[in-house]
Amino acid sequence: MSERVKTKLGDILDKIIDHRGLTPKKLGSDFVSYGIPVLSAKHIKDGQIINKNDFRYVTPEIYDLWMPEKLKKGDILLTSEAPLGEVFFLRENADYCLGQRLFGLRAKSNILDSRFFYYLVKSPYFQVQLHARATGTTAQGIRQSELVKIEIEFPPLPEQKAIAYILGTLDDKIDLNRRMNETLEEMAKAIFKSWFVDFDPVIDNALKAGNPIPDALAEKAARRRAILEKLEKEDPNLPKFPPEVTRLFPDSFENSPLGPIPKGWMVDTMDNHFRIIMGQSPPGNTYNEDGNGLPFYQGRIDFGFRFPSRRMYCTAPTRVANKSDTLITVRAPVGAINKALERCCIGRGVAAIRHITGYRSYTYYFVHSLRPFFERFEAEGTVFGSITKKDFTLIKYVMPPIELIERFESMCKPIDEMIERNECEIRTLATLRDTLLPKLISGQIRIKDAEKFVGEML
Repeated sequence: MSERVKTKLGDILDKIIDHRGLTPKKLGSDFVSYGIPVLSAKHIKDGQIINKNDFRYVTPEIYDLWMPEKLKKGDILLTSEAPLGEVFFLRENADYCLGQRLFGLRAKSNILDSRFFYYLVKSPYFQVQLHARATGTTAQGIRQSELVKIEIEFPPLPEQKAIAYILGTLDDKIDLNRRMNETLEEMAKAIFKSWFVDFDPVIDNALKAGNPIPDALAEKAARRRAILEKLEKEDPNLPKFPPEVTRLFPDSFENSPLGPIPKGWMVDTMDNHFRIIMGQSPPGNTYNEDGNGLPFYQGRIDFGFRFPSRRMYCTAPTRVANKSDTLITVRAPVGAINKALERCCIGRGVAAIRHITGYRSYTYYFVHSLRPFFERFEAEGTVFGSITKKDFTLIKYVMPPIELIERFESMCKPIDEMIERNECEIRTLATLRDTLLPKLISGQIRIKDAEKFVGEML
């Protein structure tokens, strides 16, 4: 085995990048609605940037003041508190402001391969020391002065690169699956919005039939007509919705309490068409981290891009969600949305929703369409936003005919099944990566053996 080097973290760092203790408020400027995103600890989880909908932004001028040293490809981001120890690797140059509780770490390139450094910081060997040097009772945090004292051990550069390649191959496949899932979900969301929010097929049918468009939809109809005419000129053979789908939509609108809606559709409340199960926290002595009982989800801390991650279990669940139920956080914050990957226990910070027909894809994208409603509840909360079952039952929405719901389900269920298969593969690959990582970092497993094993998996 090659000779390994032992030293302190501070000795191999080229730079530690942070926000210099400045904030937009202190600099005399508020956050802006669009600009350069500001990352904080809550945006880093499991090697990903999450909660992108919660980004705040600053102007380029504030960015330059706040970040005199810009992040670049190969840097790693480390959360210093709440939570401590989450890590993200910058695969490419990106303009991010570092907010509170985040360090940017840049290793000396002649000593450490940047991606190997990322895996080194993720390793239990590093994380144990990180938490041991942290302080705080409510939330553990670490100061730069303590961070640089952490001891590290590493092999020569060629071996580092080989280790980074093995683990990186797994992460690249995981990242490919994640990006594919994001694309697939956006496709299904776009179909839902087009059919059930913007009423595009109804507008198209009305334009073809020469029927009047309500004033409230006139501008949208004009844009729709211009787009269709342009596309038709560019490609007369452009694929269109099959006639059997188009025929399911009416060709005119009527008035309703929610404004113009497709003729024949209804306005109704959620409680007449959805089953809503509000979570309830079981007794504390029924929780465990050992895998006994059902997975237990308490709130946003457990939520991922699409599916929650197992963190706690409960042996005496009081409220249960079924596989493929839509899960939504109902307090602090309101409106984070996931889908149950399996039967699970839900605590009081989570509700489960399913359509009375059992159509799970329609339910999931319908709940996503309610985001403006949930954001209002979060904004109006005095200390913590929250939503009750009564609030849910009073939500009014435009209800399409069951034939359209069935058609949407038949189109999007296969998309959701593919997303679920990708997610299961992601979790298998992540388990393999997390098993190999400490053994490769410590030299307990030979690189050739690991390469062979990973090759067989992929």
